[in-house]
Amino acid sequence: MKEYTKSKLNRVKRGQNRAVYDIEKINEILDAGFLCYVGYIYEGNPISIPMAYARKDDKIYLHGSTANRMLLAILQSKKTSITVMHLDGLVIARSGLHHSVNYRSATLFGSLQKIDDDNEKSDILELIVNQMIPNHWDSLRPMHQKELDRTLVVEFTIETASAKVRAEGVNDEPEDYELPIWAGVIPVKQIAEYPIADKGKPEKMNIPNHILEYYHQNKS
Repeated sequence: MKEYTKSKLNRVKRGQNRAVYDIEKINEILDAGFLCYVGYIYEGNPISIPMAYARKDDKIYLHGSTANRMLLAILQSKKTSITVMHLDGLVIARSGLHHSVNYRSATLFGSLQKIDDDNEKSDILELIVNQMIPNHWDSLRPMHQKELDRTLVVEFTIETASAKVRAEGVNDEPEDYELPIWAGVIPVKQIAEYPIADKGKPEKMNIPNHILEYYHQNKS
């Protein structure tokens, strides 16, 4: 079992019993989604925004317009942090203080570089598309050169990371357990609804198998 080395940067201080440093388990959290939150400083103001991403080995890939101020800012600083979080349940306690959520979250710290090679950029964009919908890239038309020219691709190397996971029930005060108040967990998950065709030709086409496969795997 390989773990990230604990340091002041990545060590979980509150709720240390929920801390995870295992690389494989953190990668599982990353691979379970495709949206992350990226932190950066713009003109002295801290900002965090959601971005689509893909992971390959110890790399996280982001993309956007060549004028994207967040990507330009983190490239200039050469460092950033990235957070991925999945909400798994609402923990309903007998008191407001003990309400909580079940979740899986990972925070990554690392360095960045810009990807300039067009072939490498195309490969990375394929990773990002396929992390959202598996096997989708091959069904798309090839990218135009002007699209590649307008796209900024950034490679983030995970240098250290940590995760927190809560997957348990209610933790109320001992004296509150006999109160006539309902308590428990409401499981929460993101589901896919049946695909809706765009106007025009797609309305007359069969839905591709890989789209239907995604729907069936995520509909409940």
